[in-house]
Amino acid sequence: MLGDIPLQADDRVLVDFRTSDDAGVYAWDADRALVQTVDFFTPVVDDPWTYGQVAAANALSDVYAMGGRPLTALAVAAFPMGALEYDQVKAIFAGGLDKLNEAGVALLGGHTVQDREVKFGYAITGEVHPRRVWRNTGSRPGDALVLTKPIGTGIIATAIKFQRAPLDSVEAAVRSMTALNRNAAAAASALPDGAVHACTDVTGFGLVGHAVELADGSGVTLEIESAAVPLLPGVLELAGQNRAGGLNTNEEHFGARAAFGGGVDPLVAAALHDPQTSGGLLLSISEEQSGYLLELMEARGVRGAVIGRAAARGDVAVRVR
Repeated sequence: MLGDIPLQADDRVLVDFRTSDDAGVYAWDADRALVQTVDFFTPVVDDPWTYGQVAAANALSDVYAMGGRPLTALAVAAFPMGALEYDQVKAIFAGGLDKLNEAGVALLGGHTVQDREVKFGYAITGEVHPRRVWRNTGSRPGDALVLTKPIGTGIIATAIKFQRAPLDSVEAAVRSMTALNRNAAAAASALPDGAVHACTDVTGFGLVGHAVELADGSGVTLEIESAAVPLLPGVLELAGQNRAGGLNTNEEHFGARAAFGGGVDPLVAAALHDPQTSGGLLLSISEEQSGYLLELMEARGVRGAVIGRAAARGDVAVRVR
């Protein structure tokens, strides 16, 4: 739709929309670059304060996925006239602010409009050294693939809407969605220079979709071991009857570029396509550093998992076994 819009040329733009990265990066000077992103969405949980927390953690994740440190935030909100009580709106903003405070991010203001649906999120500005930007275009054959959060939040959120989600699944999904990716990013940043070859966060396109983008941008094939992918509790039991609309879209859009082995459970395949909210980081790193990274993350309270490897480009972008 937007293909005819002329592209800009600015040497200070280090990363923009053309590589499907999580945020844009603009060089400020030789040692500093701005990282900028915006993300907002409709509620995925019933509690307004938790919804605000999830929205903030989700928006901040884009900066962490670029190797950056978030600095400031602007709230972006849409509310139907008269649909929410004052205390509910206040709780959404308060939940978001709580997570911004945890991240050490200053809230500068924002913008609110009327809409038919509730929407909330943030525009985030951060900083990164121009030579230490993580992109989703640098994966190399032989790299280990590390995932920093379990998946299944879309399936559980759909089950919540229909009151079919067990309490333990809901609680686990909320813990995952409200957890900042700060500690995972800090652990990866502590690796030797150059060990992180590519990074993205796993959100609306699901694990397979974001893996396809990383593989296409890097010119490799990502081989994912389905049994190694961590899942939230109850996801497989819920997957059959609680498919988010985005899951079907992801299967249609990325299906031709991903191949699933005959032994992969269809419910597991659905979970790998499940659109995530505030998902974890997917890192492509030097294989010899993978064990060390898991140790560094564990020391920071993050349980990561090696879920596969990068290989020379084949006939598909992602192969799941």
